[in-house]
Amino acid sequence: MTASNNRSSEYDIDPLFLDRWSPRAFSGEAMSKEALFAILEAGHWAPSAFNMQPWRFVYALKGDAHFDTLLGGLIEFNQGWAKNASALVYVVSDTLSRPADGSAPKPSRSHSFDAGAAWGYMALQAVKSGYYAHAMTGVDFDKASSVLGVPGEYRIEAAVAIGKLGDKSVLPEGLQAREVPNNRKPLAEVAFEGNFKA
Repeated sequence: MTASNNRSSEYDIDPLFLDRWSPRAFSGEAMSKEALFAILEAGHWAPSAFNMQPWRFVYALKGDAHFDTLLGGLIEFNQGWAKNASALVYVVSDTLSRPADGSAPKPSRSHSFDAGAAWGYMALQAVKSGYYAHAMTGVDFDKASSVLGVPGEYRIEAAVAIGKLGDKSVLPEGLQAREVPNNRKPLAEVAFEGNFKA
């Protein structure tokens, strides 16, 4: 058993997995491009089927010309708190498998799975770097795809807000009580020996 961040696991794991959580209260302080690139670099090293690396990252730092565009792709609720993030990143996946031998592309079964692995690596690197990352699917996907210029064979999987932890008082009152690391279901509810159990 491991305990950290007011959470505990049933089995012994690295505390990093308990320290990672998805806050909404960000301080809004500036983030360097180098700090963001370290997080993106970690995501870039995620495993992928046939090493296709289907993930793509569209990013903007707070205060640059693109931040408001990326922020505008989120649903209004998420814009309300993500505006205080230091960076926004859209995780996009290539829905086609594009063989290195130049043969015709075909649909990829694992593009979302692989992009999810990249997001997970980014989230862990964020914690190691002193930041927090909150992924969200509260995105106006059609609008975001259009304004970000995402081609039709690519899919926006999620948007990610990254920043330093801020005081929960910056959030609307209804969200302040929820601004704590949550727990997980018992492992036995999600891990089944031999066959699936609903």
